[in-house]
Amino acid sequence: METRKLGTTDLDVSVLCLGTMMYGDQIKEADAIAQMDVSIDRGINFFDTAELYTVPPKPPTQGESERIIGRWMKTRANRHKVILATKVTGRSPMNWFREGGVPTRLSREHILFAVERSLKNLQTDYIDLYQLHWPDRKVGVFGASFSGYDHYDDDYISYEETLSTLNDLVKAGKVRHVGLSNETPYGTMQFLKLAEQKDWPRMQSIQNVYNFMSREFDLGLAEIAFEEKVGLLAYSPMAQGVLSGKYLGGSKPAGSRGAVFGRLERYQTPAAERAIRAYVALAEELGVDPSALANQFVTTRKFLTSNIFGARGMDQLETVFQSLEIKWTDDIEKRVTQIHREAPNPCP
Repeated sequence: METRKLGTTDLDVSVLCLGTMMYGDQIKEADAIAQMDVSIDRGINFFDTAELYTVPPKPPTQGESERIIGRWMKTRANRHKVILATKVTGRSPMNWFREGGVPTRLSREHILFAVERSLKNLQTDYIDLYQLHWPDRKVGVFGASFSGYDHYDDDYISYEETLSTLNDLVKAGKVRHVGLSNETPYGTMQFLKLAEQKDWPRMQSIQNVYNFMSREFDLGLAEIAFEEKVGLLAYSPMAQGVLSGKYLGGSKPAGSRGAVFGRLERYQTPAAERAIRAYVALAEELGVDPSALANQFVTTRKFLTSNIFGARGMDQLETVFQSLEIKWTDDIEKRVTQIHREAPNPCP
C-alpha cells in the first residue's frame, strides 16, 4: 500500500483511507469490525470519522461511528497502528450535538466540548487529525454552489477564535494535527496566513468532494494543495455510488444505499446521466469495473494525499483494492479529460 505524507507532518498515511460515515446504521457493527480488520491487514493505516456520523445524521445514532471504532481499537489493542482522523461539526441548525439544544458553531466552547466527547467515544487520549467539518461562514457546500456566490455574512465565528482553540488542543496533546473540510480557497488561505502570523497549527489537509462528476477542486484548491502542502483528502470518489452505473435510468437496486436511504439528489442533475454513461462505457471498453476506474482516477491525482472510500460490503471493499491494480496511462487520462470537457462538473 502506497503512503504519502500528511501535509508537512512526519505522518505517512495510506493512499486509501477507510471512510466510516455509514458505521452504526447502514453498516452494522459486526460488518464494520470485519472491514476494519481487513483494511489493516491490507495496509490501510488511515481511518476517517466525525462526531456527526453515522449518516444520515440523527440524534439516536450521532457519534456511533466513533464509538464503534473506539470499541474495535480497544478490543484489538491496536491504537498505535491507526492514524485517526475525526471532525467537529460546522455551523448548522442541528440542535442535538451540544448541551442545551443549541445549533452547532465553531466557537471555542463548542470545539472543546466536541473534542472531549470524541476522545471519549474513540477511547483514546489523542486524535491524529482533527478537522473542521465545514465552515462557520455561510458558503456554498455539499452541492449548493449552483446559484453562485450569494453568501455574504459577517455573523460567523472568527478564524482567530477557531484556530486559537485548536492551538490550545495541540499544546495540550489532545490533537496532533489539524485540517479543513468542505472549505473554499479563500478560507484555506486565511487559516494558513493566520497560522504563520501567530505561530499556530498549520492546516495539514483539506477534505473535500472529488470525483468524475465534481472536480471544482481543480479550479483553485488544487494549486493550494500542491504548493502549500495542504493535500486533498478526497471524499465521495464514487459520487455516492452513482459512478458504478447502478442508478442509471432511474434504477434503484434493492438494498442499495439509494434505495434504502435516498439522499442522491446531489448526483441527479440534468447533465449527470450523460456523464455517468460515458464514464461507465469507458470502463467497459477498458475491461475494468466502473467503480474501480472512478477510484483510481482520484487516487492518481498529484495533489491527493489520501482517497477516502466507503464500502457497504466486502465485495465493494475488494473492488476498491482492485482499483490500485489499474495502470493509469496517458491514454486513459486523455479519454477522461475528453468526457470531462463535454460534461464539466455536472454535480458540484
